[in-house]
Amino acid sequence: MNEPVRPARPHQRLTEDGRRMREVLSYSRRGSRFTPSQAAAWEAYADRMVIPDEAVDDPSFRLSDWFGREAPLVVEIGPGVGEATGVLAAARPDHDVLAIEVWRPGVAAALAEVATAGATNVRFCSVDAAWMLEHVVEPDRLAALWTFFPDPWPKKKHHKRRLVDAGFARLAASRLRPGGEWRLATDWPDYAEQMHEVLDAEPLLEGGEVERWSERPVTKFERKGLAVGRSITDLSYRRVVPS
Repeated sequence: MNEPVRPARPHQRLTEDGRRMREVLSYSRRGSRFTPSQAAAWEAYADRMVIPDEAVDDPSFRLSDWFGREAPLVVEIGPGVGEATGVLAAARPDHDVLAIEVWRPGVAAALAEVATAGATNVRFCSVDAAWMLEHVVEPDRLAALWTFFPDPWPKKKHHKRRLVDAGFARLAASRLRPGGEWRLATDWPDYAEQMHEVLDAEPLLEGGEVERWSERPVTKFERKGLAVGRSITDLSYRRVVPS
């Protein structure tokens, strides 16, 4: 009997008459042109560390095949240029880190950061993060989930595009193993309030606002937020452990 085919990935869905279907996504794909240093990093490391988008279309796709082992899994959504990714992954050599980033120049820059940190346990993929969690990551699989400074979509009419909403919280909680941790950070106060609201309402999670995570490096993005007077909110939630 044939394996079931997964639903089409975002940006791959078409209407019955062949037109591309409009979807509400938590990101926009920016330019794809590499700088010389990014091109060099891509050439040096992409074959080993980047999972091609089309690879996940295969129903037999398994993340462990791309890491070459079975290990506790961490997913980072939106690592940007990887300033935190390399440092955090290098400190966890016994874990596999899947970094999901749709901005290809950012992935290229992150490859260099990860290599400089000496982390060999990171793989990148540019497929929609919610789709990956739903269709590729098994329930109760994640040791940790990192969501640092997701796009705040500051205009009220765009708030529906924010990643952290009730539906995504439900999905993410189901993918964390009992006791697994979801760490988040944002420099937008109203997004922090939204995160609080939806994560507090998710019955599989418990936690709240915490002190800044000392292990997370201060990135250029975070410094820019601080420079214009925005405060940083860190949150930590864990999957409830059944009693």
